Amino acid sequence: MGLLSGLMGNASEIDVATLQAEFSQVLTPGEKVEKAYQLIRDMFVFTDKRLIFVNKQGLTGNKVEYQSIPYRSITRFSVETAGAFDLDAELKLWLRGSPAPIVLQFNKKLSIYAVQSVLASYVLR
Repeated sequence: MGLLSGLMGNASEIDVATLQAEFSQVLTPGEKVEKAYQLIRDMFVFTDKRLIFVNKQGLTGNKVEYQSIPYRSITRFSVETAGAFDLDAELKLWLRGSPAPIVLQFNKKLSIYAVQSVLASYVLR
C-alpha cells in the first residue's frame, strides 16, 4: 500500500498467515482469520466468526483497541465500486441498534467484490 493511499483513508489487503499468530491472544480457539485490510496503522480483520477493527493509538502504537463485531449484529451492508473520478470503493455496515453505518474505504486496486463476498458468506447464513 502506498503512503498516499493510506493517508487518503484507503485500505489495502494484508497477508493473513502472519496475522493468525499475531492475533492468537484475541482469537477464540479454532477461530480463523479469513481476510485482513490495513490503513497506515489500523486494520480490520474478517474472521470466520466476527469482524475485528484494530485501532493502534499513540505515537508508538503500543496501545491497541480491538473492537469486535459479531456477524449476527450486522443488519445490512452495501458496497460502492470505485469510478473514474472517485478512486476509492466503499463498504458500509449497519449494526443492530445504530442508525449510522460504519464506512470502510478501499483503494481501487483491491476487489471490493472479494470483500463483499467474504462478508456475505458470514452475514447471510
